[in-house]
Amino acid sequence: MHRSIAMLSLCAVGLAPLAAHAQVVRSGAGTLADVTAIRDAFRADLGGGTVAGANGSFGGIRREINWDAVPDAFSAPNNLPANFFNANSPRGAVFATAGTGFQLSANAGVAPIAFDNIDPSYSSTFQAFSPQRLFTALGSNVVDVNFFVAGTSTAALVRGFGAIFSDVDLANTTSIQFFGPGSVSLGTFYAPSLVGSQSFSFLGVSWATPIVSRVRITNGNAALGAGVLDQNGNPVDLVVMDDFLYGEPVDARSVVPEPATLALVGGGFLALVGGTHRRRRRMV
Repeated sequence: MHRSIAMLSLCAVGLAPLAAHAQVVRSGAGTLADVTAIRDAFRADLGGGTVAGANGSFGGIRREINWDAVPDAFSAPNNLPANFFNANSPRGAVFATAGTGFQLSANAGVAPIAFDNIDPSYSSTFQAFSPQRLFTALGSNVVDVNFFVAGTSTAALVRGFGAIFSDVDLANTTSIQFFGPGSVSLGTFYAPSLVGSQSFSFLGVSWATPIVSRVRITNGNAALGAGVLDQNGNPVDLVVMDDFLYGEPVDARSVVPEPATLALVGGGFLALVGGTHRRRRRMV
């Protein structure tokens, strides 16, 4: 039997100073019931209630993606367009990866489930949190999520982001790195691990005001692929994603940064300029 882990922290060690400013971290691993409770606490942090509107909108305060209503034509063995959730279903999220694309697992009867189309062992490794689809990058274990005002090309900020992960076995491998305006890092946070197949983990971080321009999700330490196996005791940790939750994307130009944010962003800019000036002097 898996031992469940549940955790709430208000700060994390080794993060940039900005990450400690008005920040709440929700994380835990365990059974579906364990992780559902932590997910719901993060929902409350972001606000927006429990009833979804069009395009995963909760009261104009929070957005969610659970993948399950995506048409079969955009799931395995077919790829998911990177901008599906800003074009086909406008939710203000556009994906990027150094790999070859993105894929959702198929519904039963359409194609093999849980990415068995990639390797037949994966349905015994992964499990969907909200039945039935899962999400992964192809050819890479890293996914960037960039935020826009829903349905537009206008850059946006959100006040938090969280995700469900399936089968995080190794500690300090699966993470979410948050970035603010100007690509200033807000810190890297690690999803909790739980040895054993088909387990669930949740990680979500929120701030008091919209401050996040994008996130980088690192899933385990390897990309899915034929013959790439995830087993207990194996140094390869394969991880896929389920539900995404994030604050309503708001026009970045309309957000007035708090003084602490301005100081840190300004400090980063001055450090960059100073470093460039010093390098030029050395070159001369």
